[in-house]
Amino acid sequence: MHPATPAFTSRRSAAIRVAAKVDSPEALDSALQLTEIDLPHDLPPGYAVVAIRSAGVNPSDVRAVLGGMPHAIWPRTPGRDYAGVVVEGPQQLLGREVWGSGGDLGIRRDGTHARYLVLPAANLPQKPAGITFAEAGGVGVPFITAYEGLREAGPVRRGDVVLVLGANGKVGQATIQLATTAGARVFGAERTPEPYSGPAMGEVTIFGASEGDIAERVRDATDGHGADIVFNTVGDPYFEAAHNPWRCAGGGS
Repeated sequence: MHPATPAFTSRRSAAIRVAAKVDSPEALDSALQLTEIDLPHDLPPGYAVVAIRSAGVNPSDVRAVLGGMPHAIWPRTPGRDYAGVVVEGPQQLLGREVWGSGGDLGIRRDGTHARYLVLPAANLPQKPAGITFAEAGGVGVPFITAYEGLREAGPVRRGDVVLVLGANGKVGQATIQLATTAGARVFGAERTPEPYSGPAMGEVTIFGASEGDIAERVRDATDGHGADIVFNTVGDPYFEAAHNPWRCAGGGS
């Protein structure tokens, strides 16, 4: 067992619970309750218990609590991303540092905002030794979203121009990390001309959306080439720029 993980002797788990759909963001504080839930007394075959060391909080977690996910169940524990240590289950997994995410976690089943999480043992990838629990717990939703978006729009090739709308959000930062790692030249857009705050494998130029037409500025900076891929992480505020590729892109969006 991991030396920093307490001995697993209880069938109870501290967890954040939400009993039903919350009507507004302002009501979240009163709707989310810290309580204890029962774990299965007899663990189903093929399942494991993970002691959660880190769990991400994503916009989709809030959306699910606000009733934006049609297949959500109630009551439940929210949370989709996690990193932790296996404390019960198949012998070969005990003590393994794991991480992950899930489309049903926190929506159709209890999620990661708890002390312990019961998951299928086959769905427990080992956490890379080079990243911390805090880092691993925040990877899932942002990087899966970024990876799938770039895969569908790309693939990103060395020398491509990638424009990321909402560059300093978590999906935006993940997109920039993946694009710069692939060798792309990356531009970002934010509401205000603030510097890029995340890591990258190359230079990132940030434009303020209030400082002029984003498409024209990208074309000017690339000698008329424009963007090969436009990744809109924000939605409506950048809808026109992201969905008019003739204005800002030489390729897809």
